[in-house]
Amino acid sequence: QVQLVESGGGLVQAGGSLRLSCAASRRTFSSYLVAWFRQVPGKEREFVAVISRSGGSTSYADSVKGRFTISRDNAKNTVYLQMNSLKPEDTAVYYCSADPIATWATMTSRGGAYWGQGTQVTVSS
Repeated sequence: QVQLVESGGGLVQAGGSLRLSCAASRRTFSSYLVAWFRQVPGKEREFVAVISRSGGSTSYADSVKGRFTISRDNAKNTVYLQMNSLKPEDTAVYYCSADPIATWATMTSRGGAYWGQGTQVTVSS
């Protein structure tokens, strides 16, 4: 089992940047696929980005491609989401999810077995 803690959310103006962090409690975090999702009240949770165990492969939702970058530092048991050129429609609670055995397709569709508590990102126009 792994505990995930997101941080780095906040209020930013449109066009600004934020970097979210997802810190894991386990030293074996390098064996987990990790994804970021986001959710707006009243809507379903939406896939944002996923990263492979080594960090060598990534995938993004079309809505964030070219603006967001997912990365990981396995030595620090942490995954990051660098968000640039933020738009008001990026406003949501952002969650990280991890799983040691889920497939790439599963992670991009519904996430993994483990979830953090979320961090609020608000982008003002």
